[in-house]
Amino acid sequence: MNLISARIPVGQPCIVLCCGYLRPPPAMRNFFRILRFGAPYRHYAFLNAFFNLLATVFHLASLLLFIPFLRLLLGQVKPVDVRPGELWTREGLEGTFNWILTQLIGERGQMGALLVISIGVVVLFLFKNIFRYLAIVAICNFRNFIVRDIRARIYDKLLELPLRYHTNERKGDLLSLITNDMQVVEYSVMYYIEMIFREPIAVLLFLATMLTLSPQLTVISLLLLPVSGLLIARISKSLKRKSARVQEKSADLLARVEETLSGIRVVKAFNGEADMRRRFERENELLTRGSISMLNRQDIASPLSETMGAAVMAAIAYIGGSYVLGSEPSLTGDSFLGFIIIFSQLLAPIKGFSQGWSGITRGGASGQRIFDLLAVENTVKEKPDAKPITDFTDRIEYKSIAFAYQDPAKGPVPEGRTAVLQDIDLTITKGKSVALVGTSGGGKTTLANLLPRFFDVSEGALLVDGIDIRDLRITDLRALMGIVTQDSILFNDTVANNIAFGAPGTSQADIERAARIANAHEFIGKLENGYQTNIGDGGNRLSGGQKQRIAIARAVLKNPPILIMDEATSALDTESERLVQDALIKMMEGRTSLVIAHRLSTIQHCDEICVMQQGRIIERGTHQQLYEAGGQYRKLCDMQAFG
Repeated sequence: MNLISARIPVGQPCIVLCCGYLRPPPAMRNFFRILRFGAPYRHYAFLNAFFNLLATVFHLASLLLFIPFLRLLLGQVKPVDVRPGELWTREGLEGTFNWILTQLIGERGQMGALLVISIGVVVLFLFKNIFRYLAIVAICNFRNFIVRDIRARIYDKLLELPLRYHTNERKGDLLSLITNDMQVVEYSVMYYIEMIFREPIAVLLFLATMLTLSPQLTVISLLLLPVSGLLIARISKSLKRKSARVQEKSADLLARVEETLSGIRVVKAFNGEADMRRRFERENELLTRGSISMLNRQDIASPLSETMGAAVMAAIAYIGGSYVLGSEPSLTGDSFLGFIIIFSQLLAPIKGFSQGWSGITRGGASGQRIFDLLAVENTVKEKPDAKPITDFTDRIEYKSIAFAYQDPAKGPVPEGRTAVLQDIDLTITKGKSVALVGTSGGGKTTLANLLPRFFDVSEGALLVDGIDIRDLRITDLRALMGIVTQDSILFNDTVANNIAFGAPGTSQADIERAARIANAHEFIGKLENGYQTNIGDGGNRLSGGQKQRIAIARAVLKNPPILIMDEATSALDTESERLVQDALIKMMEGRTSLVIAHRLSTIQHCDEICVMQQGRIIERGTHQQLYEAGGQYRKLCDMQAFG
């Protein structure tokens, strides 16, 4: 079948016919995808359409009252003593107006009739604005509930995506999605939802009335109207492109600010303010230029549309004047003036529809970025028939493990590409402790991160109690583990809530007991509000050692059968390290532990020590065995003056 296409003015809604299917343009497809979020709130959309219909009817009625008003002023009222039998025709409507005017003039005189008409116009405008307000209230609820749900979906997606995705993406880009891009969607797309659905109602009612007054003049008007949209359409064409660039520059700027705030201590310590300022100014300047260019194109649409509207109005006035002043008049002066009044009102909804379409086009880029994020596939998936696990009873087994930072769905690690981990075979029996040591970049943290399934192995299998962890429920698997990371990750909340994170409803006594084990109770008691003290963003109101001890208390409170400690004591001073190390040793009794350490003095008690280098285990044994062997472990010990 041949492809049939039609050229539609750029920037206007278009339909492409392909093999019998209707396919809207990309911007409109994103718009409809956004509207799907409104399905639970569609009653607000129906109320908005209903109230807008009533508001438009009363608006139109108030405009039609100007025709008898003009007839009174021009002295052209034709006395009608008998009310017409047919109402829903042009002659019936005109006759009814004249009959009502005749009655009013007979009872109240011309000035009295003029007063009644003026009051009627005010009453009709009052009802029009009441229903207009109700329509705005309905669409406000509809719009904001949709935006709320999209924000929630984005946040849920950010929580769902694996560490692999967060490792590769800049935080500034993700923050921009939930702030700048959502704002564009809200104000550039959602703001115009009502225009898209309201204005066609007004256009249809106004056109129907114009056809009643003068079919010929209405047809001529419809032929002239597309001319006024051509220039606006050509300007709208580049708005989506410009908007996409602006959003990218906005994300770059936000990333730069986030980077500066995260590293503010280093910036100040190395007198890097001038360098960071130069970088920021460059990003700021690019964003400013892009915004100015986009807004200039956007703002020129309004004066252009008014100018073109005035030109069309002048053409209609000239042509309509010939119908009134011609040798054989086909239109009365008052009807012509009424037609002009209604036609002038017709331009507003057409302009609003054009602006709404431009807004949707402009927001299309942001909408696409949002939907691109929501479409990202989670590579760490839980199987539909995943098995539950409530306890750890036997062993952890790493079997021929290889890992590289690539999508596991793409198959084994490609030849020639160095894997982060290679040929890892390791068994950790219940109740035993295994330490991972070696130089930085050897793969220790990556090996530990495979256990809670932050990443999936590229080759081999990781078993817990003989079951591949990919066959287990992720939440159940992680519930078995307590993790203390090298960087103390705390939240802008109270000390108590940070210790009890992930365990709502924990008693104060349990929180304090965990803090005592982690050697944190003493300094917490000296804080302004004790356990209810807010520790600030990332715990920045605490010292490094204090933050680490709260993180250890959080792991202690969970009381898990499996412990993963990645440099758990790295941020502690000598005295605190000794006290916390003693507490951790007691806590590790009867538990399975995987410990990563650079300070070899902290892991000599472990049942097995594995020395890692370039993603492989090159030595394993107890502290004494490895030290006496005189290999890499011995070199590491000698470098730390230990032994």
